[in-house]
Amino acid sequence: MISKRRHGGWVMALAGGLAMSGAVAWAAGPRVVPAGQVPADGRLAAPKDLDGYFPFDPPADRAAWERRAGEVRRRILVSQGMWPMPTRTPMNPVIHGRVEREGYTVEKVYFESRPGNFVTGNLYRPTRVQGKAPGVLFAHGHWTDARLSEAGDAELRRELAEGEERFEEGGRSRFQSMCVQLARMGCVVWQWDMLGNADSQQISMGLAHGFAIQRPEMNRDEGWGLFSPQAESRVQSVMGLQTWNAVRSLDFLLSLPEVDADRIAMTGASGGGTQTMLLAAIDPRVALSFPAVMVSTAMQGGCTCENASLLRVGTGNVEFAGLFAPKPQGMTTANDWTRELSTKGFPELQRLYALLGAPDRVMLKRGEHFPHNYNAVSRSAFYGWLNRHFKLGQTDPVIEQDYQRLRREEMTVWDAAHPAPKAADPEFERALLRQWHDDDQKRLAEESATAAGFSTTYGRAWDVILDGDIGGIGPVEWEMTGKEDRGDWIEMKGWMKGAQRQQQLPAVYLYPKQWNGRTTIWLSGKGKDGLYGAEGSLVPAVRQLVQAGHTVVGVDLLHQGEFLRDGQALKETPKVKNPREAGAYTFGYNPSVFAERVQDVLAVIRYVRDHERRSSRIDLVALDGTAPVATAARAQARGAIGRAALGLGAFSFSSLRDLRHPDFAPGAAKYGDVDGLLALAAPGETLVFGRSERGILATREYARAAAGRPQALRWSGVTGTHEMSGAATAWLLEP
Repeated sequence: MISKRRHGGWVMALAGGLAMSGAVAWAAGPRVVPAGQVPADGRLAAPKDLDGYFPFDPPADRAAWERRAGEVRRRILVSQGMWPMPTRTPMNPVIHGRVEREGYTVEKVYFESRPGNFVTGNLYRPTRVQGKAPGVLFAHGHWTDARLSEAGDAELRRELAEGEERFEEGGRSRFQSMCVQLARMGCVVWQWDMLGNADSQQISMGLAHGFAIQRPEMNRDEGWGLFSPQAESRVQSVMGLQTWNAVRSLDFLLSLPEVDADRIAMTGASGGGTQTMLLAAIDPRVALSFPAVMVSTAMQGGCTCENASLLRVGTGNVEFAGLFAPKPQGMTTANDWTRELSTKGFPELQRLYALLGAPDRVMLKRGEHFPHNYNAVSRSAFYGWLNRHFKLGQTDPVIEQDYQRLRREEMTVWDAAHPAPKAADPEFERALLRQWHDDDQKRLAEESATAAGFSTTYGRAWDVILDGDIGGIGPVEWEMTGKEDRGDWIEMKGWMKGAQRQQQLPAVYLYPKQWNGRTTIWLSGKGKDGLYGAEGSLVPAVRQLVQAGHTVVGVDLLHQGEFLRDGQALKETPKVKNPREAGAYTFGYNPSVFAERVQDVLAVIRYVRDHERRSSRIDLVALDGTAPVATAARAQARGAIGRAALGLGAFSFSSLRDLRHPDFAPGAAKYGDVDGLLALAAPGETLVFGRSERGILATREYARAAAGRPQALRWSGVTGTHEMSGAATAWLLEP
């Protein structure tokens, strides 16, 4: 018989109505799922990848959208390595090589987005500027040598025949065409290179956009490189570097005295569309956005430069575009993954804009009859949109005029007087990531000097890393499938079901017949079987708790216990089918196994807290490899845990050398590692086993920042499982 009654009611009924059978030994911990089967947990499906389906459902009211928008914007910032924002170091811009044309000029520019990291491009300006001129950021996509490239004869003839381009001269470079036309319309235009493209060669094209295989020489505790576990655990990525280049590009544009800070637009196609969406989402200085051939509920961006760990977990490009509402935004489609946007994604954006009172500020220029590019028709749509909202006084529709193209040597930034930095230099890469990390730690210290600052800076980052705190756990139900009288206690087995995450967790409750109102959640790498010895009786420490009147709960977390068909512990995180070894293809769309297990513990805590009204205290014990999970769950439980006994030993996220380690969590090393998590539980009582005194001191320093006072933290050098269990139980039983 299956029951869904509260377990407090079960204790009273069973204590009064079942025969006392005494202590009983049995062969193993109780199973919930029949042998040979696994739980019907939705998370056992294949992980989501960039080719999945990413719908957007606008909230029903403005307040709900503002809350959601804040969460998604924070996710973007954390994933891009911008929570908090990096230090804006001197850019030291160099502008040279001015070329004059009819109505506009073109100059060569390079500046430093980070010390020693050069952003390269061309600056187009109107010859005459009256008052302040609008500024336009033009981010190119994945076209080889984009800014410096020219179409071949065959490609140009096809484009002319299909109506994609209008002129033989100007049509050879859609990148120059855009910039020239905008400058003729009175705009100052900055067009810069993606990493590995044209003049930007400090990070190679192959590394930035074609990374496929992990590099052992870049996987080390000091001197790590991009895509390594060390970089991912600090949310350092090619995408984050490109996004920061975009932020600094806007800084550069606004440093020009003739640019109107109130009229800043950004556009780009394909990968440039991705850059446009992200900068428009996170930087309020952008006033108009036009991401071309990229906004879609389908493919989200296939390049390594368009993917970052944590970025699209529970969200996607249409929602990213929605973050710009209610400011004016246009977009285009082509015969590619955007072909269904008019019916999937754009209507929802229209609903959002209408909700925010700006239904006429979002537009779609359909172009499914064209291939994937930023052609003259699409560019004209952008010109018209810009003309309308920035009041440029042009006649609609705005049509490009032909022009004299600049030769490659007239555009390239580097020359004898301005020598290029060393290309594809691994030592530059290592130094860049070290500088990035050091600056992050400096900025984190500055932003977390107060308890409120610590909670915001560290706490909200961990919310992203762990995919939420206990407040985001939806309703959790207990479904009992069996019960046994074990003498002094009642053993119940069944499911913990969390509909929001499709969780179905096999669990065991041990209810003392003389309950003292306290509940202990006891985690183990064996799942709920960790409560039992080899012969099936309770392990001594658990038995002692139950006999002292504590309810004890054991649970199989994801990929533990009954989740394992062969009984073998999970060795590697499941990954997407993409053969490339960049972690972002898995962790950019799916929570880590570590985060899912934390959410499982939070589901148990949520159920006990909400349904056991008479529980005076909930404690948490994890003395083996589950201790990091318990530490994170305790932090995310937001005060719901009274005491926690944690066998952390020397564990740290920063020491993990394999992206597929089940405990790997992107971003964890950046935000305080284990010490940061321990501190987020301050001033809660914690007993830590096996951690060094240096680690404890670090935790206390974090905790002082987190709560304004040291954490109630005890440290024990005991390391044996039996000894730790005894010490933990004795501590939990203290008044």
